[in-house]
Amino acid sequence: MRALLQRVTRATCTVEGRVTGETGPGLLVLLGVAPEDTPATAQALAAKIAKLRVFGDEAGKMNRSVLDIGGGILSVSQFTLYADTRRGNRPGFSGAAAPDHARALYAEFNAALRACGLSVGEGVFGAHMVLDLTNDGPVTLLLDTAEG
Repeated sequence: MRALLQRVTRATCTVEGRVTGETGPGLLVLLGVAPEDTPATAQALAAKIAKLRVFGDEAGKMNRSVLDIGGGILSVSQFTLYADTRRGNRPGFSGAAAPDHARALYAEFNAALRACGLSVGEGVFGAHMVLDLTNDGPVTLLLDTAEG
């Protein structure tokens, strides 16, 4: 699994003019799923994100988690995180999981975030989504569960 995290003051996902998910201060998580990912992968990544210290403490150091600040998460499925752009000018997406597998693990990931005590807004799997956000910092991190 790959997750692109953006620390935000707010983020909103809209599909066909309707807000489907949002968060105030917290994280926007773009989640990509690979064919070899499992429910255990989704649960481990969710736990890592919940505890990841990317918010400032009293001294301004990144020392607080989204849980520590009482923040939320907007979670959006993002198969394009597995784009292969090494050859040619058109990305290939063969590294991304099949839609049924990815949809199930996206749901597992969101449930695992909620089990950590987080409020989670969601995008709509497979839909054309419009994201509106204010990146705080800006802070953007890429997490990749692949071994290597």
